Amino acid sequence: MPRPLADLPPLREVIARHGLLAKKSLGQHFLLDLNLTRRIAAAAGNLSGVMAIEIGPGPGGLTRALLETEADKVVVIEKDRRCIGALEELAASAEGRLKIVEGDALQIDVAALAKGPRAIVANLPYNIGTELLLKWLKDIDRFRSLTLMFQAEVAARIAARPGIKAYGRLSVIAQFCCHVEQVLEVPARAFTPPPKVDSAVVHLTPRRERPKDLRWEAIEKVTAAGFGQRRKMLRSSLKPLGGETLLRHAGIDPALRAENLSVGDFEKLARRIAAGD
Repeated sequence: MPRPLADLPPLREVIARHGLLAKKSLGQHFLLDLNLTRRIAAAAGNLSGVMAIEIGPGPGGLTRALLETEADKVVVIEKDRRCIGALEELAASAEGRLKIVEGDALQIDVAALAKGPRAIVANLPYNIGTELLLKWLKDIDRFRSLTLMFQAEVAARIAARPGIKAYGRLSVIAQFCCHVEQVLEVPARAFTPPPKVDSAVVHLTPRRERPKDLRWEAIEKVTAAGFGQRRKMLRSSLKPLGGETLLRHAGIDPALRAENLSVGDFEKLARRIAAGD
C-alpha cells in the first residue's frame, strides 16, 4: 500500500523559497508533476523490502513519489548544495526513511550506500546519464533493477534491437547485462525548464542467465571494434581482433555488419577473443 506523507508544500513553492533555479551546467530539468513522478516510481515495480536510490533529486519531486511506495528506505545523492535544505525538509516528513548524501554520483560507490536489495530510480542529468549507466552495468549484480530517465534518443539506443540505426555498442552492452524495456515517454514540456528534446524511461533488470565466463572487457573490445567502423563488413572492422578467422570460428558470416548481429552473436565473438582465437 502507498505510504502517504504529511502535508507538503507545492514543489514550486519549495523551489522559490530555496532559490532553486535549474543550472544548465548540472543538466538540471525538474519534474514537478507528481502524477508523472508517481508513474516513474511505479515503473520500478514492487519496491517492498527494497532500498531505493535516486540520483539528482533536485527539489524532491521523484523523491516524494518514492517515499510513497513500499520501499524500506530512499537514499538520494545530490551534488547541488542548494537542494540539500529542501531535501532536509522532506526528510523531516519521511519518518526516518530518507537518507541524503551530498556528493557526485560518478565518484560514489552507490551500491555501498544501502544494504540490498537495491534499486536505482532516477531522472538522470543528461550530461552524465550514459556514463553513470555504464558504471552501474559493470556492477549490475549488486542491483535488483535500474529505472532511469534519459534523453529519448539515448533511451532508444539502450533498448534498440538488431537491424535498426539506433542499435549500437550501448545497446549490446546494456542487453548483455540486462533485460531492457522502455516503459514511459516523457515530453519536454513536462520539465521545468523544458529541455530541447523529449525523454524516456528505461527499466533494466539484471540478466541472471547471461554467461558468467564472459568478462566485461571482452564485450567492450568486440563492440568497440565492430561499431567503431559500423559501415564496414565485419571481416574489415574486426580485422585487428582476428577478422575472418575469428568470425569463421564463431559461425558468423564475415560479410555482415555489426548492426546485423544479435547480443548472442557478440557473446560468441567475445568468447572466441577471450579464448585467444
